[in-house]
Amino acid sequence: MERLRKLNLYDTLVTYGESGHYPYHMPGHKRKKNGDILSDIFQIDITEIDGFDNLHQAEGLIRQAQERAAELYGAEESFFLINGSTCGVISAILTVTDKQDTVLIARNCHKSVYHAAFLQELHLRYLYPEQITEYGISDAIAPEAVEAALERYPECKAVVITSPTYEGVVSDIRRIGEIVHKKGKILIVDEAHGAHFGLAESMPENAVRQGADLVIHSLHKTLPSMTQTALLHVRGSRIDRMKLRRYLAVFQSSSPSYVLMASMDACLAFLEKNALSSFAKLQENHRDFIQKTKNCCHIQIGEMKTLQGKNCHLAAWDICKLVISVKGTSMSGQALYDMLKDDFNLQMEMAADTYALAVMTIADEKSDWQRLADALLQIDGKIERAEIERRNPKEDGMPPTEMTIAQALSAFYERTPESRSEVLVEQAQGRVIADFINLYPPGIPILVPGETVTEEEICQIRRNLDLGLHVQGVSEKGTVWVL
Repeated sequence: MERLRKLNLYDTLVTYGESGHYPYHMPGHKRKKNGDILSDIFQIDITEIDGFDNLHQAEGLIRQAQERAAELYGAEESFFLINGSTCGVISAILTVTDKQDTVLIARNCHKSVYHAAFLQELHLRYLYPEQITEYGISDAIAPEAVEAALERYPECKAVVITSPTYEGVVSDIRRIGEIVHKKGKILIVDEAHGAHFGLAESMPENAVRQGADLVIHSLHKTLPSMTQTALLHVRGSRIDRMKLRRYLAVFQSSSPSYVLMASMDACLAFLEKNALSSFAKLQENHRDFIQKTKNCCHIQIGEMKTLQGKNCHLAAWDICKLVISVKGTSMSGQALYDMLKDDFNLQMEMAADTYALAVMTIADEKSDWQRLADALLQIDGKIERAEIERRNPKEDGMPPTEMTIAQALSAFYERTPESRSEVLVEQAQGRVIADFINLYPPGIPILVPGETVTEEEICQIRRNLDLGLHVQGVSEKGTVWVL
């Protein structure tokens, strides 16, 4: 590690930006400070010039930065992603599959997994997480469910799991990995929301060290790094790394941002020095917050220990994700979200049917946690208890699949614009959906192209719309595209 610290991408860029070298190269701002608010960033925004390496054939500064990432996370090899976790997920799936292969995925995977399925014309088999009814969120994926699914679908080439989920629920990746590898399959873990895992004893272990073959991390979600920065880690001999590099070159820009790469490198350097103290402070702030909000009569904060002894599969719960539940009250998650924003100037990450979600990181100070706790205590005093029946999303089975995503989208776009079918949500029952329908965030599909719409999906979509949630794939007129 000491050898790898000698050259630092960010510091080298700053030094170069302050030098007398004039840029007869891209970008067009030429690193000049013209009073623009981004002038400081312009100083370190360059292209692939001598001495600054090339992301797509890293041999110098960038290679050493990636080696530092691999050492920090326990990977054999790590790659910088400047197109976010999305390009890492797509590259990982295309690396381990061929056209029209079959893959086993958790139904609550991010839409990038489904986009990879479209590109590779994959057949999908699903793992449906059960529900944690206490908070109205999806449970972890049970290892036993993975084993049963692979017995039922032995043709699956790979397994794709999201852990932690958007709400912070962590699956037992070690056991799942053992099952997957015993069956001769490959395990990909979308750990985009867990880039902080494994960096301190107070955090859950990361999927890299638990035996996953390919792991994707979004640095920007929970760590001090710029939006669109991510990492892809490889461990073991099951992955064709030459093929992986080829797909990363395909799905990433040929003009990678040095600003983003410098942000990643600076983030990793910060973690090397400050991870233990930073996460110790985070854990202390979380503990104090939980203690303060215990005085709420109606609002509940999701906690691991409240589920002990319950029939749940989660291996851990990420303390960076605060599930602020109003289940069983007269208030919806969207109403809570709106009140926090409008009355207290507190912008939550997202709203769902029965909860709002806050993302907390090592950048949040004690006062930031206190401000949210105070707001929740005030809101709690205005809530009335009223058990409102809310139907959970489908837990078993799935919408009937008539064709693959690729087949459905191809059939749809082969039609002329005038002949494409658009119907009201309520009229879509029995039709094959031709677009992704999902809440965003988090981007987990309710329906994917090629599935037949049933009454259950219509009720779920209508309920989300009535609550004021943002449902992608449904127009302002309340219509959807169908075949």
